[in-house]
Amino acid sequence: MDITIVNSQSAQEKYLQQDYLAACLEYEQLIQVNPGNKDNYWHLGLILVLLDRAEEAQATWLAGLLDQNENDSKLTQWTLDLVAVLSDEASRQENLENIEVAIRLRQQIQAISPLYINNFLHFIRLNFKDKRFENIDFQDINLNQLFSNHEDTIDLNLLKEIVATLLQFSTDYLFTLAFLAAGLSKFKGSELIPDVTKIILGHAINLGYIHKEFNVAANLCELGLIIDPVHKDLTSYLADFYQESDQYQKAIQAAYQYLNLAENLAEKIDATKTLLKTVVVTGGRWQESCQLFAQQQTLINTLIQEYPLDLNLLQASKLFNSYFFASYFADNPVLNRTTQNNISKICFDNARVQARSCLEKHYLGHQERLKYRHPDRKIRLGYLSFCLRRHSVGWLARALFQHHNHDQYEVYLYCITTPDSQDSLQDWYISQVLRAIKCVDINVLSKTIFEDEIDILIELDSITVDTTCSVVMLKPAPIQVTWLGWDASGIPTIDYFIADNHVLPANAQDYYHEKIVRLPQSYIACDGFEVGLPTLRREDLGVPAEAIAYYSVQKGYKRHPDTMRLQLEIIKAVPGSYFLIKGSNDTEDMERAFLNLADEVGVERDRLKFLAVDYSEPTHRANMLIADIVLDTYPYNGATTTMETLWMGIPLVTWVGEQFAARNSYTMLINAGITEGIAHNAEEYVQWGIRYGTDPQLRHGVNRKLQTARRTAPLWNGRQFARHMEAAYEQMWADYVGEE
Repeated sequence: MDITIVNSQSAQEKYLQQDYLAACLEYEQLIQVNPGNKDNYWHLGLILVLLDRAEEAQATWLAGLLDQNENDSKLTQWTLDLVAVLSDEASRQENLENIEVAIRLRQQIQAISPLYINNFLHFIRLNFKDKRFENIDFQDINLNQLFSNHEDTIDLNLLKEIVATLLQFSTDYLFTLAFLAAGLSKFKGSELIPDVTKIILGHAINLGYIHKEFNVAANLCELGLIIDPVHKDLTSYLADFYQESDQYQKAIQAAYQYLNLAENLAEKIDATKTLLKTVVVTGGRWQESCQLFAQQQTLINTLIQEYPLDLNLLQASKLFNSYFFASYFADNPVLNRTTQNNISKICFDNARVQARSCLEKHYLGHQERLKYRHPDRKIRLGYLSFCLRRHSVGWLARALFQHHNHDQYEVYLYCITTPDSQDSLQDWYISQVLRAIKCVDINVLSKTIFEDEIDILIELDSITVDTTCSVVMLKPAPIQVTWLGWDASGIPTIDYFIADNHVLPANAQDYYHEKIVRLPQSYIACDGFEVGLPTLRREDLGVPAEAIAYYSVQKGYKRHPDTMRLQLEIIKAVPGSYFLIKGSNDTEDMERAFLNLADEVGVERDRLKFLAVDYSEPTHRANMLIADIVLDTYPYNGATTTMETLWMGIPLVTWVGEQFAARNSYTMLINAGITEGIAHNAEEYVQWGIRYGTDPQLRHGVNRKLQTARRTAPLWNGRQFARHMEAAYEQMWADYVGEE
C-alpha cells in the first residue's frame, strides 16, 4: 500500500513537470498493481489526451468504467469523478494559456457527459476565445435537452458571458437565437437580469441600426423580454424593430405595451412618440394618428409648462425628437418651430446640469485655442452623421465632399456607427477626408472632435439621431452647424442652419433659434445619380402604353389624406389615367385607405396600381421612367425623391407651403430652372395635375428643360455648390473671430 502511495505521488509529480511519457508508464504500473483505484484510469487517460492520443484515452476511461460488480449509481459517480479530473485540468491549462489543450479536454468531457451544461459553456467560450469557431458543430446540439438537465447547477455568470460572446462573435444567428431561447429562462429570479438585458439590448440596437438586421434585432428583444417582461427599453425598441422589418401590427401592439409601462411624463412622451410612429408609418390609420398626435401635443405642452430639470441624460436624449411628426400633420412652422425650440432647450438645460464640467472645458478650450492659433492654419471642418452611408443623406451629400477645396480646408469625418460596420458609400466618404472615425459613444465622439480642434462642426442628422443631439449639446467645436438631414433641431449649442432663399420664407428667422445662412442658390446640389436598368414595365401592371401614368413614391408618414384626395381628384379628371403608388410601409393599410378614398371620389379601383419596393437605388430610379407625372406630397414634400424625379426628367406637381418640409420640392424645381407645376394652394395643385395630364406639349417641354438643366442648372452643379458652402463657412469663421 505504501508503494502505491509513493508511486502515485511520483506519477503526479512527473505529470505536473510535463514529463508525460514517464507519468504515463507509472500510471499504467499503478493500474496493474491496484486495478480497483479508478483515479489512476482517469489520470492515465488525461495524460494520453495531453499527448494527443485521444482514442487511447477513451479506451482507458472505458476500461475503468467497466466493472460488472458495481451498480448504475456507482457508475454515475465514477463518471462524475472523471469529469471533475478533466475539468480541473482544463481550467489549469487555460490558466497556463494553453487554450488548444483546454479545448481538447473540454471536447472530451462533452463526449463523456454531453448534458454537462457548464462544460459546454466553457467549450463555447474557449473556442471563441481562440477563434476556433469550426470546432463547434451546432447542428448536433439539442439545446432544449441540454438546458433542461437539472443534474448540474448552471453557472449563471458563465452563462451571461456566453450570451455576450455569442452575440458579439457568432455569425450563426439561428444558433444564437436558439441558444438564447433555451437558456435565458435560467436567469429568472436572478440578480443578473439587468446585466443580461443590457447586453441583449445593446446588441439588438447594433444589429438593427448599424447592420440593418431588423428581424434578428426584434427576435433579440423578444427573448430579452422572457426574463424581464416589463423592460421598457426592450419593449420600445421592439416596436421600432418590428416596424423596420415590416411587421406593422406587431409594432403597434408593442408600442401600446410600451405606453402602458410608461410611468413619468418623460417616459409617456417617448412612448406616445413611439406609438405614433408605428401608426402613422402605415399610411392608412390617419384618424388614430391624429388622436395620438393630439395626446402628444398635450403631454409636450405640460412638459414645457413644468420645465423639469431633473431628467437624466437618457431621458433628455429621447425627448429631442418627441415632436418629430408635427410637420407631417400640418404646415404650421411658427407653432412647430417654437415648440421644438422649447423641447431642445429643456433637453439642453438638463444635460448642462449633468455635463457642466465638460461644457466649461470645451468653451474655455475654444477661447484659449483661438488666442494661440497660427494665422496660416487651415480651417478644420468636421462632419458628424449617422447617415453618410446608403441613405438619402448619403446620396445627396456626395458632391460637397468630392469638391471640397482641400488646399484650403482640412476635412474630418465622424461616423456614428460601429468600427466593424460595412457600407460601400460610407467607405467612399471616408476616402474623401483627412481623418475619419467610426464610433457610437457620445463621450468618445465629443472628446475626439474637441481634441481634433475642429473649427466648424457640421451635423447632418438634426433630431433624427439621439447620439448626434447629445454630441453637439456638449459643444465640442466653437462653431456648430445643421445641414441637410432634416429641419433645424433648436438645440442651443447649434449656431447656424443652412438654407436658401426658397426653402424657407423671408420671415423664417423670426421663429428659428439658429441663425439662418441662405446660400445664393440651392441649399443642396449634386452631380446626378446612378441609374440602373428598369425592371418594371407598364404591361406588368396592366397599364396601357398610351395611358397617362401618375406616380407617387413616399413612405406612409407623408400620406396625408387631404393630399391623397387631391391626387385622386386629378386621376378622376384625366380620362384613362392611372395612379402608380409606391411606398415601403404597411401596404395593406395604405391600399385600403387609397381604395376607400377612391370610392368616395369616384375613381375606379383598377386605376390604382400599388408597386413593390425596389431595394436597389439605381433600379428604383430607372423604374421611375414608367411615369409621366409625379405628384408630390403635402405638407411634407419629397426631398431625395424630388431630386431623383427631376434628374430622370419627369414633370412634378408640388404644393408650396410655409415650413421647410413643405418647400423642398419648390427650391429644387426653381434651381432646376422649372416654374411649371408649382402650386400655392389645393386648387392650383389639382389644376397643375390636370394640365400635365391633358397637355402633352407641356409635359414634353418640361422634360426637355429638365434634360438641358442637367448641364446648366445650379441643382446639378456640385462644384459650384461646394464653393457656396465654403464661402458660408468662411463668413461663419470670420464672424466668430471678430466676436472673440
